[in-house]
Amino acid sequence: MPTDHVCWRHDDPAAFAAAARAFLTVGLVAGEELWYVTERNPAEAREWLAAVPGLADALRDGAARVVPLDGTYVDGRIADPAAQVRAYAEATEAALAAGHAGLRVVAEATGLVRTPRQRVAFTRYEHLVDGYMRAHPFSAMCVYDPRELGAAAVAELACLHPAGNADDVLFRLYAAGRGRTGLAGELDLSARDLLATALERAAPRPVDGRLVFEAARLRFADHRCLQLLGEYARSRGAVAVLRGLRGAGVARLVDLLGLPGIRVEAAR
Repeated sequence: MPTDHVCWRHDDPAAFAAAARAFLTVGLVAGEELWYVTERNPAEAREWLAAVPGLADALRDGAARVVPLDGTYVDGRIADPAAQVRAYAEATEAALAAGHAGLRVVAEATGLVRTPRQRVAFTRYEHLVDGYMRAHPFSAMCVYDPRELGAAAVAELACLHPAGNADDVLFRLYAAGRGRTGLAGELDLSARDLLATALERAAPRPVDGRLVFEAARLRFADHRCLQLLGEYARSRGAVAVLRGLRGAGVARLVDLLGLPGIRVEAAR
């Protein structure tokens, strides 16, 4: 699974500090431009970063920057998903033009997703930017605080990232590139409502009448979640294709129940 788009549930300051610094250090070694996007006091944030070996020099020469949250995302704190992807695409191109290998961002984004309206827009952005990352040298760790948002809100965000530390989120729906959507984890009955929300927000589109889900890492699927995938695909004039499934259980279930709008292509 991709590891360039990480959702970090920030409920342990020490664990977050270690993870964020490690994420940025990978970019430092790779020659990427580094951003730390935060609402923290800029001087305090720079001091926090400078404690990482090599980052003090990067801060001095401009290869690493502390960027205010309000200066990175759209005004009004309601994201315009497409515009925000364009903004990061432009920043990535600027980093490349300056001689860097790409752009790597740690973004403390809790302040942008406090309300349901904000989360509707921002989760759509998360999926769009995930697709951008599959084909461009842009990486991000998106940081959310469950103490402010609540566990359910963080789950809405975490399930749209291919990687992260929210281990209680049963599944992940992410961009797999070339018009395909990745689906990993477990789709039991308790995941159905979150899956419905994720599909609505991510809004994956079919190509040539097929909505392909790369499902090699999907371990289990309840028939009600399979029905939901089929209904979503049919509402867009397509068939849902679960590609690369391991084992025959899901394929047998689809055949046994005669689930419409869904087809299984097993791993070879």
